[in-house]
Amino acid sequence: MTLEIITAEGLAPLRHGFFTRKGGASSGIFSGLNCGQGSSDQSDIVFINRARVADAMQVAPQDLVSVHQVHSSDVVEITPDNAGQSHNADAMVTATPDLALSILTADCQPVLFADHDAGIIGAAHAGWKGALNGVLEDTVDAMVRLGADRERIHATIGPSISQAAYEVGPEFFDMFQAEDQDSPRFFANGTGDRLHFDLPGFGLYRLRKAGIRAAEWTRHCTYSDPDRFYSYRRSVHTKEADYGRLISVIRL
Repeated sequence: MTLEIITAEGLAPLRHGFFTRKGGASSGIFSGLNCGQGSSDQSDIVFINRARVADAMQVAPQDLVSVHQVHSSDVVEITPDNAGQSHNADAMVTATPDLALSILTADCQPVLFADHDAGIIGAAHAGWKGALNGVLEDTVDAMVRLGADRERIHATIGPSISQAAYEVGPEFFDMFQAEDQDSPRFFANGTGDRLHFDLPGFGLYRLRKAGIRAAEWTRHCTYSDPDRFYSYRRSVHTKEADYGRLISVIRL
């Protein structure tokens, strides 16, 4: 099956993509393009999947750079000297051509950034914790330190869990309100004391607050489309033992 790659006009002509689960070699609950090395899928199959992604991005497999994501706001600058090292972080920036920055998600926001004129790109993993703690703003700041202009940066949020599928409790709301007084507008009433949180809406808000005028969401919900996307929350609801990870990539 052919790989399915969602792209964003604002990031073109840079080679990039939010890959769906289609076109991979994994089977069972991981059926498709599972790129999660931390999953319980067969490691050799995950390697095949990642090699297919690297080929689509026209880079060598070793130049498909990842970080060990820990739901932080930490950002690392990727250079030829450290591209092969292990980094505990949730975002990357680079000004180096031919290195592809990749982020893994399964409901959280994959966010790809580009300042075309400066030749600087970024990629961030922004779940609720990372978004609340400033990973998106910190990625923008790291790009600016490399020479990007925040008014020229384009940011696209890829497939993420939508508000309709993201049910949370009142303690979640209280935590957000304590950290950001504008956050209540990203919650809608649910059943009983349950609320629904708009993660992509919150991500767009934080990006625009950081000075990014050109910010968008592809409007794909990971939870509601099992044929195309992996979803951690859906796997919990269906009592599956594990779940696959989607990959999103950008390169100069």
